[in-house]
Amino acid sequence: MASLRITSENQIQRLNQIMNKVQSLEELDMAQLTTTPNAKSWNVVEVIQHLNIAYGIYMPRLDEAFTKLPDVTSGSSEFKARWWQKVVIAGQRPKNGKRKWKMKTLKRFEPLLDQPLTQEKIDAVFETFYIRHAHLKEAILKSRSKDVTQAKVISAIGPIVNFYLPECFEFLLCHMERHMVQVDGILK
Repeated sequence: MASLRITSENQIQRLNQIMNKVQSLEELDMAQLTTTPNAKSWNVVEVIQHLNIAYGIYMPRLDEAFTKLPDVTSGSSEFKARWWQKVVIAGQRPKNGKRKWKMKTLKRFEPLLDQPLTQEKIDAVFETFYIRHAHLKEAILKSRSKDVTQAKVISAIGPIVNFYLPECFEFLLCHMERHMVQVDGILK
C-alpha cells in the first residue's frame, strides 16, 4: 500500500466541497430530504444527522488534543500517515464514486430522529452540521501552527485506533465523502 501523505490545504479544499454540497442539499424539498430508497436505508437528513453525531464525538477530543500541542514556527506542510491509521482511513475513503463496502453502523451513531420530520427539525440538523464542521475547518487551520505529533486522539470506536490530528481529520473527511456518495445513491 502506497504511503498516504496528508496536507491541510487538501483537507480544507475537500471540506469546502462537502460544505457546498450540503448547502445544495438543504435546498431540496422536504420529500427529497426525507424519502428513503428502501426500508433499511437512511434518508438524506438522517445521513447528515449521522455525520453530526460522529463529529460530535470528536469535537471535545480535538479540543483536548490542542491543549497538549506546542506551537511550531515552521514545519512540514505534509504529514505521512502511519500504517494502521492509513488502513483505517482507506476503509472509509470512497473509490471512483462508490463506497467500497457497506458497514454496519454502531448503535451510538444511528441517527434516531423523532418522526415525523418537520422543517424545523430538518433546519436544526443542517444548522448543527454547519456549526460542527466550521469547528473542523478551524481545527485543521489551527493545526498548521502546532506540533501535531505531541498528542493523539482516540477514535470514536475506542483505543484500537488513535490518530494524530492530520490522520483524524483525514479519517473524518473520508467518512463524510463516503456518506456524500451514499446521499447521491439516495437521490438517484
